[in-house]
Amino acid sequence: MIFVWGLPGDEPVATVLRALEKRNAPHFFFNQHDVVSAEVEMEVSANIAGTLTIGEKKLDLASVTAAYLRPYESIRVPAVAGAGEQSELYARAQQIDDILTSWCEMTDAFVVNRPVDMAPNGSKPYQAMMIEAAGFLVPETMITTSAEDVCGFEAEHGAIIYKSTSGVRSIVSRFSAKKQREKLAKLPACPTQFQRRIPGKDYRVHVVGDAVFASRIVTTVDDYRYASRLKGSTKMKAATLPDDIAEKCIRMAHSMQLWVAGVDLRRTPDGEWYCFEVNPSPGFTFFQEASGYAIDDAIAELLVSKGSAGNAP
Repeated sequence: MIFVWGLPGDEPVATVLRALEKRNAPHFFFNQHDVVSAEVEMEVSANIAGTLTIGEKKLDLASVTAAYLRPYESIRVPAVAGAGEQSELYARAQQIDDILTSWCEMTDAFVVNRPVDMAPNGSKPYQAMMIEAAGFLVPETMITTSAEDVCGFEAEHGAIIYKSTSGVRSIVSRFSAKKQREKLAKLPACPTQFQRRIPGKDYRVHVVGDAVFASRIVTTVDDYRYASRLKGSTKMKAATLPDDIAEKCIRMAHSMQLWVAGVDLRRTPDGEWYCFEVNPSPGFTFFQEASGYAIDDAIAELLVSKGSAGNAP
């Protein structure tokens, strides 16, 4: 049995579910909107036992061979949020999240991806150390609250960018101390990550098990994800990576215990490959639609095959 946890409107969840249905793969979908009527029990001893019940549906957690996770906090489900923080429903939703997250960490089932292995994404500097250890170049980086330090960093490296240090998504933007003095004034209250801007061509690589799906990205803005908001444009197409770079992406993802990952690369004019980030829960459908890949099928096949094998790769 394959367990899928998330929201039906989340495209990666929806497409993986369709791919599982196409394979007639037995699966149980925990739609987070159903948290209002859900109950979960778990017992940990020599074995891990438990049951997830949603109305008339019941899942024996011991029967789960693989899991695909993209849950949000259940307290953000409208019915739960509307009940308020002091409500019984609010507390129960938090408990369900806690119990299922604990089960995801401890189960012998094949999990894409375990919460503990996604945690490094919450600290971009720490993740950059893992990326560097995997053999990729990372841009020169500085985290500071000092305007003086930023000016010195810019003088040393020329063009620089800034972005969030945490897992909270931010818009990657170029920084100019001369033009953005108002932002420098806010630095003492907001430690910020600055990096040397690396020139070159962008690639997004999705690793699924031992397979890679590379997309070449051409954009007119610094952060292709926000091209429309930044009044620019982004185009992408399927691409082929050099074998050694593709293999390095796979090895890096596996070293992080990530069996599905989104890797952001840039190839410089000198042929060097930099890695900026590794997304442990990528919203791959945007790239799938643009590049024509069947990443959802690959994930479904991974869940079926590794679930049958009964262990992680």
